Amino acid sequence: MVFGIRAVIEAIDSGKEIESLFIQRGLSGSLLLELKALIKETNIGYQQVPIEKLNRITRKNHQGVIAVISPIIYHNIEDILPEIYEKGETPLLLMLDGVTDVRNMGAIARTAECAGVHAIIVPKKGSAEINPDAIKTSAGALYKIPVCRQDSLGKTGRFLIDSGVQLVVSTEKTKDSVYDIDYTVPTCVIMGAEDVGVSDDLIRISDKLAKIPMFGEIGSLNVSVSAGIVIYEAIRQRNIIK
Repeated sequence: MVFGIRAVIEAIDSGKEIESLFIQRGLSGSLLLELKALIKETNIGYQQVPIEKLNRITRKNHQGVIAVISPIIYHNIEDILPEIYEKGETPLLLMLDGVTDVRNMGAIARTAECAGVHAIIVPKKGSAEINPDAIKTSAGALYKIPVCRQDSLGKTGRFLIDSGVQLVVSTEKTKDSVYDIDYTVPTCVIMGAEDVGVSDDLIRISDKLAKIPMFGEIGSLNVSVSAGIVIYEAIRQRNIIK
């Protein structure tokens, strides 16, 4: 973690990946204005919190500002996708819309890395923090698989479509099964939060909707389990074709 307004400004200027940023509610001053201008320019999200929360995080002189440095380097899908095509490989991507639990994030990353998924796409805001718990749950996979943190999942989805990648949304809002989809073509599987699912904006632009068949009384699965089912159906199909 980095404490203090000037120290956080220097961290951002040096290109450090900021995982989360906390600013004391009601804080003011010219240096804070400089920080806010910088985070607006670099599109870094932040939370305004009471000073009590900052004091719980650290007893050091934080000056009302604490930044958490990401343990991983984030990528852009606009850079990753051309590289996949240049290698002659068929893209298999995973987009997580609103998955905020760090252990789910870690478990999904572990499965995705084991399956050979090319990249995980997450939004800059409203996504699980990549912290030691996420890294531990992923068994280190988050150090290996590219994680792309994008400004807008909607814009990213449209970019993928324009780049020849089909969007497959895992949702209960369809009669089509995940086993009826052709995953041998360039594909991005989209998983949503367990409570609200994938956003309507992504559903509207997606190519296919697919649900996992349920036969018991519970009627729902943990998102990390659901992601594993869909990913490995894609791998099964691709290996059969080979």
